[in-house]
Amino acid sequence: MKVAVVTNDAETISQHFGRSRFYKIITIKDEKQFSQEIRPRGTGHYAQGAQNHNHEHSHSDSEGRHGFGPEANDRHASMAREIADCDMLIAGGMGAGAYQSFVNAGLKVILTDKMNIDEAIDLLIKGTLENLYQERTD
Repeated sequence: MKVAVVTNDAETISQHFGRSRFYKIITIKDEKQFSQEIRPRGTGHYAQGAQNHNHEHSHSDSEGRHGFGPEANDRHASMAREIADCDMLIAGGMGAGAYQSFVNAGLKVILTDKMNIDEAIDLLIKGTLENLYQERTD
């Protein structure tokens, strides 16, 4: 299984997906961490090489829900393509639109209050990493 964890320092889980700079990709085999890779995020507000972000366009759908709508869906699809080889995404939190887009792209998404990546991966391997979706989406 391949797990993408959003991070800014390769040790702690970024508390908001959109403000992370990297993915730490962890491959799990035989209930152990097998390999790791740091991958720069190419999309999002604070990603490596991010374009200046113009906030005059809409991030909302026709019902006014932030993180939904055509522009947001396109942006989230680009983010999902960056980790298309992964099975799971772990973050501290993210918007509901991003969460739904990643789920629609086939990723299992876990939002956690754990800060340390190794601790979260150990809990994931044990089957006890809780998804705090309700508390950790905005």
